[in-house]
Formats: sequence, C-alpha cells, structure tokens
Amino acid sequence: MKNIYLLLAAVLILSACGEDHLEIEPRGTTLESNFYKTQEDYFTGLVAAYDVLQWGGTGGWNMQLGLLNAASDDCHAGGSDASDQPSWVAWDQFTLDPELGPQSGLWNKGFAGIYRANLLLEKLAESEGLDVSFVARTEAEAKFLRAYFYFDLVRFFGRVPLITQSLEADVIYDQTQNDPSEVYAQIESDLNDAIATIELPFTVPGDEIGRITQGAARALLAKVIIYQDSDDRMDEAATLLDDVIGSGIYALEDEFGDIFSPDNEWGSESIFEINHSGNQQGDYGQFNNGTEGNYNVQFFGMRDYVGPIYADGWSFCPVSLDLVEAMEGDPRYEHTIIDGAALQAAGASYTAGFQNTDYFIQKYSSRAADRATSGEPALNWGYNEKVIRLADVLLLAAEAHQRSGNEMQARRYLNDVRIRVSLQPITNAAGSVLLDAIYRERRLELATEGHRFFDLVRTDRAAEALGERGYVSGKHDVLPIPQSEIDISEGSIIQNPGY
Repeated sequence: MKNIYLLLAAVLILSACGEDHLEIEPRGTTLESNFYKTQEDYFTGLVAAYDVLQWGGTGGWNMQLGLLNAASDDCHAGGSDASDQPSWVAWDQFTLDPELGPQSGLWNKGFAGIYRANLLLEKLAESEGLDVSFVARTEAEAKFLRAYFYFDLVRFFGRVPLITQSLEADVIYDQTQNDPSEVYAQIESDLNDAIATIELPFTVPGDEIGRITQGAARALLAKVIIYQDSDDRMDEAATLLDDVIGSGIYALEDEFGDIFSPDNEWGSESIFEINHSGNQQGDYGQFNNGTEGNYNVQFFGMRDYVGPIYADGWSFCPVSLDLVEAMEGDPRYEHTIIDGAALQAAGASYTAGFQNTDYFIQKYSSRAADRATSGEPALNWGYNEKVIRLADVLLLAAEAHQRSGNEMQARRYLNDVRIRVSLQPITNAAGSVLLDAIYRERRLELATEGHRFFDLVRTDRAAEALGERGYVSGKHDVLPIPQSEIDISEGSIIQNPGY
C-alpha cells in the first residue's frame, strides 16, 4: 500500500486551491502532528482535501474526464501516435494489464483524497475550542469528499481497501480489500451524515463557490444508489433527486450552449463543479498536481491548430464516428462536437493525430481567448469540470421513477431535458422503450462529459457498445489493481479477475 499513505505521511500544508475555490494563502511546510491548532488551520486541512479533486498529474497524465471519454464509445484515445500515452490507448482498446493502464494514478489520487479526509476528521474529533457550527460543516464536507473519492475507487476497481482512519506504519502494508457492498455502505453512511448536518448549506455565497452543498450531497447519494442497480431502491433515489429538482435552487440553462461557456461557471444548472484556475503561472516544474489548471482542455484541442476561435492542443479524445452519427440532427450537436473538416474547408489547419476522425470535443474546447498568458499555457486552463448538473439529475430521476413504477413522472423529467433544446416530447413510451429513451437521452445530453463509460457498465450494455474494441464483460468492468500495490502488500492485495 505504498502509495496510499507514504505519499502524504508527513502532510505538507498543502497547496491552496484556485482563486475561485476556497482561496487561502499557502502556509509553507508543516508536519500534521503540530499543525492543527487554530480554526484557520482546520480550514486549510479542508482545502487540502478539496485540492485532490483537481489532480490530473498523479504519476503521469491521469485526468479522469479524458480517460473516461477514451474508455467509452464517445471518443477514442488519440494523441500524436499510439505511443503518446500508452495507458490511454490501453483503456481505449482494452489491452490493459496490471502494469499498463491508468490504474496507478487513479488509485493514488483516490487514496490521497481519502487520507486527507480521514486525517481532517480525526483532528476535528480531537479539537477543542472551535466553533461548533464550523466543526459540523467541516465534518460534513470531509465526509462528502471521502464518499466521493471512494465512489470513484469502487467504480474503477471494485474491491478496494476500506480505510476510515489513519494507519500506523506497521499495518499500512497489511490492508486487504473489502467487498464493494461494504464500500458502498460506507459511502452511503458518509453522505447520509452530510445530508443530516443542518450546518451544510443549500446555497453558498460567492466567496465560497466550490464548497459542497446539500444539493450536491443528495445528488451524489442518489447516483450511488442507482449505480448499485437494485430496483427495490429506486424509490429512495427518486426521492433524493426530487428534493434537488424541487428545491428551486437550480434551473436548466435556457441555451444549451451556455452550459460550458467559461463565462458561465457555476451557472443556474450547476450542482457540483471541480474548480480550476488558469492564473497560477504553473509550469512543468510543478506538473505533478502542482498547478491548478484543467489539463483535459489541452489534451482535447486540435494538434498544431492554426485558425480562428481555438488554440492548439494535443488531439486526444477525438470524437467517435458512432457519436457523430448518433447526434446528427440533434440541436446539441454544434455545442458538443467540433467538425474539423468544416474548419479546414474554411481555411484552418491542424495535424491529424492518432485515431483521427476530424471530430473533436467542443464542451471543453481550448479557446484562444482563454489561453494563459503566463507560465506554461498547456497546464493553466481555468475551465471548471462540470461533475453534476441539473440535466444529469433530471435524467437520473427519470430512470429512478421509471424503475420504481412512476412512468408519468419519468416522462416529465425526460421531456424537461428534451424541450429545453426544442426536441419533441416523448408522450407514449413505457416499459423498456421508455428506459431505452432515457438512456439514449443521457448519452446525447451528457456526451463527452465522462458519464458514458460508467452508464454502459452499470446498465450491462458495455459489451454491446464496446465489444469491437476488445471489452470483455466481467473483466473490463473494472481496471486491474496496480501491480505495485500487489507486490508491496506481499499478497494482502489480490488482483481483479481476468488480469
């Protein structure tokens, strides 16, 4: 388990997040054993836990958004050639093995976040003299973050060690994996505790944008329940999602194209975003999670691009022809997909990369007007990642209501999403036809946002959609456990089936 705790054994306090994300000044280097004294110190510890959400350079380029797009049928891996980022290609083509793939970075990131949340929760439990409301809210946020990181880990790996406290050095390497049901139970416990905390607000003021809210906690809990795929619990998920939808806090953007505008971060539709900052002047000396930029944006851009609107990028995640065909005629197409051939016909140019289709991601496109003017521009894109937005919640609610027997409400929520983009409502669909319509709408509405791969896996449709790429059910539902973790645990950690 070397990378779970040794990464942070003497916690460095800890880079602050971006200007729009819980901004505080860095405090230098302090050991955690003598750091937690003032309320400001505890808040710094909370910022440290949030900070992991931004990470994309853990042991290489391991941005979850891009990797999940590449693993799905929305996109291919791309890059300059097949050797550019072998771990991306391995997941795209399902040639993963214990030493080839993105698993080490994703494992390390998840457990780093869990470590920081665990440490903060322990220190809060030992604290004296802090404001009671501050403690309650901070605990709720730390539990949300621990749940969030574990939800990623259990979906990526299945059986993972369940660790809810700091470990002494002599037992770090003795940890064993828990059944996913136990991990999900802990995730739900943490999220229910957060929701039950009255100090966790429904809305936050402008200087706290980025902090967890009741809406985010309820939406994530519902997603966790739905992912476990028990029809008997769909009414629980539906109730949680109804609460978010009916809160009056969120509203669909009038124009679909406004959702991903850099000028519209934390817009009316946004429930949870990962904030990024482009003004930190970061360079490659700080690459390993030391900058606060969104690296996905650089990856998705067209290689060597010369022309209007966009900046050049690295041609990863070219959009698949399958998604292009699926979205033909859909009003969301132009806001989801860049037609590179049309740009070339108008006089622009770019270099075709690996698996080039001449179609590129629009939602996180690299726009020249937003390119950083100091530091390394590639590492300093300030675009936030939209993790949970209202359309996602509406479609999850439609699914939960359909599966719990309330098809009228399911159609209402489905049609809310369709009518926003001037599509005809679906009036008579029922049963599996309605459920398929909801799943199709999720793909088109949320295309290239990182949801598709997990949606395919949880609905048992991954083999059909990805079989031609090499996907095998029962194996590629999850990633291999990093071989380094198995080796250092001396058998305590066991490899996933098929690897």
